[in-house]
Amino acid sequence: MSRSSESLRRRLAAMPERIGHAARGRYPVVAVTGMTGVGKTQLTDRLAGSADEAAADVGSAVMEKRTRRSSGLRGFRFRVVPGDNAATRLGALDEVFHDDPVDGVLPVVANGHATARRAAGTSGAAEASREEQLAAELEDWSITSHRIASMAVRRDRPIWLVIVVTKADLFADELADVVHYYSPGSGSPFADKVDELRALAGGARLSVDVLAVSTLPGDRKSAMPAKRSTQLLDALATRLEQLSGHR
Repeated sequence: MSRSSESLRRRLAAMPERIGHAARGRYPVVAVTGMTGVGKTQLTDRLAGSADEAAADVGSAVMEKRTRRSSGLRGFRFRVVPGDNAATRLGALDEVFHDDPVDGVLPVVANGHATARRAAGTSGAAEASREEQLAAELEDWSITSHRIASMAVRRDRPIWLVIVVTKADLFADELADVVHYYSPGSGSPFADKVDELRALAGGARLSVDVLAVSTLPGDRKSAMPAKRSTQLLDALATRLEQLSGHR
């Protein structure tokens, strides 16, 4: 084989990888994680512009995929990790944090207001106190944060997280306090786990933001009117674009 032919072969062989890197830069992959009932699918649908209110309280036992397309041929590819169904959930966590590591993570929490659901195969309304939901949320975060730390130490570039507190319409007058609860260094049980994650991953390798959102806006007289809900979602979308270098 001639030298020019060999050079051409190498360029052609490298093309899929180069195309993949270019696509990844324009459409970074984001994992959306959290326990069942916190509103991961509804949040992702709103971000992707495909909200379906009929499916607001319906959980999924499979990893869902959504795409947000913005101007300038940019956007995001979301991977929604199921919150229940242990085997499927663990497999999805392996995929997004080990097999095909994502570029960013949206850990979704709900300040103890996750919609309670009964185990598969049972019927009737489920009940859980806010304290029980906060404890379950912390347990879920402990599992996820260790996987994020493991991914971070293997990467050659920093990783970003935006902890998203959903259902803000239920505590609209306490947003600052709730955001503080989930923020690094605040001393709360959740924040202690975030601090532990940063220590394991290396603080410089991990960017952490905390933002509150509401995906179910109310009327003008409600605690979370539609305009305010849109502002919170827009702030989250803007931060994602900043972290991904789209702005």
